[in-house]
Amino acid sequence: MDIEEVKEAIELRYPYLLVDRVLEKDGKKIKALKNVTINEPFFQGHFPEPGPSVMPGTMIVESMAQVAGILAQGELGGEGVGYLVGVDGARFREKVKPGDRLVLEGEISRARASICRVELKGFVDENLVAEAEVTLAFDE
Repeated sequence: MDIEEVKEAIELRYPYLLVDRVLEKDGKKIKALKNVTINEPFFQGHFPEPGPSVMPGTMIVESMAQVAGILAQGELGGEGVGYLVGVDGARFREKVKPGDRLVLEGEISRARASICRVELKGFVDENLVAEAEVTLAFDE
């Protein structure tokens, strides 16, 4: 899915849209990309100059939730908007910096009715940088 298809799948726009492309989507699994650039608005206030530029963990989790939403829509029939209602086991193992390509991989661990749980991992250069399980609730 390119960026236009991503925008159709989740009704978010700049500066909240944090998924640039879906690389793979097959049944209960997804692989997506977030290109991290120095122009992201959160870098203006998160460790401002001369500090190190580091993507906030909350923004990594939001990226994961958006990827989970794209995946869960297909599993739950593509109905409604997904809302983040839970985050479990979030771990941040390495810093994500401007210039990084954050690859997010997710797999549905549970889906029923309008609730979906997705296990996600984030990688930069094949190094695990973050992981979490997110729970989404969808409008019916």
